[in-house]
Amino acid sequence: METLIEAINLSKQFNHLHAAQNVNINLQQGDVLGFLGPNGAGKTTTMRMIAGYLPPDAGEVKIAGINIWQQPMKAKANIGYLPEGAPLYPEMTALQLLNFVGKIRKMPKNLLKSRLDFVITNLNIATILTKPIDTLSKGFKRRVGIALAILHDPKVLILDEPTDGLDPIQKQEVRSLIKKMAENKAIIISTHILEEVDAVCNKCAIIDGGKVIYDGSVKQLRAKYQNDNMEAIFCQIVQENQK
Repeated sequence: METLIEAINLSKQFNHLHAAQNVNINLQQGDVLGFLGPNGAGKTTTMRMIAGYLPPDAGEVKIAGINIWQQPMKAKANIGYLPEGAPLYPEMTALQLLNFVGKIRKMPKNLLKSRLDFVITNLNIATILTKPIDTLSKGFKRRVGIALAILHDPKVLILDEPTDGLDPIQKQEVRSLIKKMAENKAIIISTHILEEVDAVCNKCAIIDGGKVIYDGSVKQLRAKYQNDNMEAIFCQIVQENQK
């Protein structure tokens, strides 16, 4: 399997706060990593560095073997990134925004059309395509954000709270879509919903105080703590680390 994400000794400091300290993440095609941690642990900072939105103080990131700071355009062409919050350009309609992003990515017309059909169908956004982003509910904004991230069918997906604001049925639909796409991609999912890790992830990393305190398979994590309750395991690991 191709190695698609290599984050090597990533570190980032804001004034005296160590947001990330020697973080290492290595994912191959087919890996879905649940990236967990308490609020302020360093999840979003790490994901921004991996996506190329935030330069690290130290360390390097390779996407499909391409150094993201040496060849940013080539590396980022392989990334779909869903950040926190709503999509940009709130005055645009959902369809205008999707077409705009497709053109910015220089997608051929036929490919853009087929990918638009894919994201519209799989994210159930046909009913809101002509509505301005600013008028949409939180759930629909999130689905449009996911559509933007996967529009160009990237090898790597970095998703920050992908099901935030979705109802239970919508969450299930998005998780099914992630599982369907996972075979040909490497995916990082930051989430506070621990059942999401059970539903879609085969790997898990827990970060606290900027340091990765667990990195391994979900199966290994359960076996180590002899517990099927992911929430209980997570709390135990973080509490032990903070003693």
